Amino acid sequence: MIKHSEDRRARRSRTMMKQGLLELMREKPFSSITAREVTDRMDLNRGTFYLHYPDTGTLLRSIEDDMLSDAQRMIDENRTDGNPTTLQPLFRTVLDYIAANREAFHTLLANDSSRFMDRMQELISQNGAAVIRSRFPDAKDDTLRYLLSFITYGLIGLIQEWFRTSIVTDRESLVRSAERMVSGASEYLLC
Repeated sequence: MIKHSEDRRARRSRTMMKQGLLELMREKPFSSITAREVTDRMDLNRGTFYLHYPDTGTLLRSIEDDMLSDAQRMIDENRTDGNPTTLQPLFRTVLDYIAANREAFHTLLANDSSRFMDRMQELISQNGAAVIRSRFPDAKDDTLRYLLSFITYGLIGLIQEWFRTSIVTDRESLVRSAERMVSGASEYLLC
């Protein structure tokens, strides 16, 4: 029974430290943020920080890992076997998640110390390769790499522009636009 209570407290502490780091990253460069500032922000003991993380870089990677794991889970849940006819269900799910975590995504994408954009690109590229290969099995490897790079950075740019315009565009319009961009580029280059 005590272990369950400790696990809950530990999860709560980690969540609070992640929130504190993201708040501080919106105010100042990551490189100048200390563990003390994170714990002071969230009214936690500094020893609690070191119980969970050796440094702020590890805390930042933990935030990125959580978000990328969630994204991979959404991709896996929306994966279609064989030849997918549409990517819209996946795009909808991911956009809903991004909108629900808008501040965290915006903070991570805007921060130079975060490798989040590169890691997102890797995730999209790895998963996108299988989808494109299923539709275009004869695609040359180098052409596929160029296409995946174009698509992944284009989708990330689309999200950043959505943030920049304060999410004015409705989700369905953005989903349709993303699918048209991905499908259009793929078909134009690989057909």
